[in-house]
Amino acid sequence: MQLNEWLAHNTFHHSAFWDLKQIVREKEKQNLKVSLCIPTLNEEKTIGKEIVIFKSELMNRYPMIDEIAVIDSGSTDRTREIAAEYGADVYLSEHILPEMGARKGKGENLWKAIYQLEGDIIIYIDADIKNIRPRFVYGLLAPLVYRQEIKYVKAFYDRPLAFSQGVRPSGGGRVTEILVRPLFSLFFPDLTALVQPLSGEYAVRREVLENIPFPIGYGVETSHIIDVYHKWGLSALGQTDLDQRVHRNQATRDLGKMAFGILQTFLSRVQKLGIVPQLPELHTVLRQFQVNDKQFEQLEHHILEEERPPMITIPAYRKKRGMDG
Repeated sequence: MQLNEWLAHNTFHHSAFWDLKQIVREKEKQNLKVSLCIPTLNEEKTIGKEIVIFKSELMNRYPMIDEIAVIDSGSTDRTREIAAEYGADVYLSEHILPEMGARKGKGENLWKAIYQLEGDIIIYIDADIKNIRPRFVYGLLAPLVYRQEIKYVKAFYDRPLAFSQGVRPSGGGRVTEILVRPLFSLFFPDLTALVQPLSGEYAVRREVLENIPFPIGYGVETSHIIDVYHKWGLSALGQTDLDQRVHRNQATRDLGKMAFGILQTFLSRVQKLGIVPQLPELHTVLRQFQVNDKQFEQLEHHILEEERPPMITIPAYRKKRGMDG
């Protein structure tokens, strides 16, 4: 599929899917089960609103979602309590597949959700969205319901940043534009058609999720896109314009840590695919500096983008899904 053809046929706007009853009818016709996963770590300020909106509009009013699950990394605030109070199924990541051990990271939660949840399609939504709307779910689900060849749908949107004084009109997607888009332009030019490859909102068929590895940290979205593109081609990807997503600001230093993890994952992928045959041993310490009492203080962060294997290779998952007879 040519790039311009893909942009014309695999890029959507949520308003095209205004008929929620039709989406539900088509979902039921195909006998699809849909799971919503919200990975969390200390999101007590926004998690309740997300669950209320999704449950009331997309479970009760329009039965589009069959389960809403919060997969938590060990929040120290009231995230889990609030989520349970508002009707979500709540799981501690470390309690899922305990024989595999526990890792810290968003990618770990997303990976374990494949085991825990039952959906033929899993929709992942970040927990820190301040302007949450039902379109964040149905805008991603609908292309999978209507187009069988599409397997993985990413969100994109304008990204104003939320501050204590209000909302700044722009400024989101900085790591995408400074790091990921240049890397894709160099190595995977087709993937530059994705407006926001690092968006935390996407809907995916189980057959895809169970067959790809998951970095446990910052590199999970980048690896997903490269792996889906490599295994199934550009036509398997779609993207939906959700208009706007308001989220909290991250400090530049935190974005540096994110970029460091993403770069590890990216280099690992291009080596495994044979694009770059041999890389030297990569260091895992990111060094940064901050000013403390007029002195430069050195900060060292050990960041290792460990990967979980494809879920389909895990014996407990195969047993649960009846894959071994």
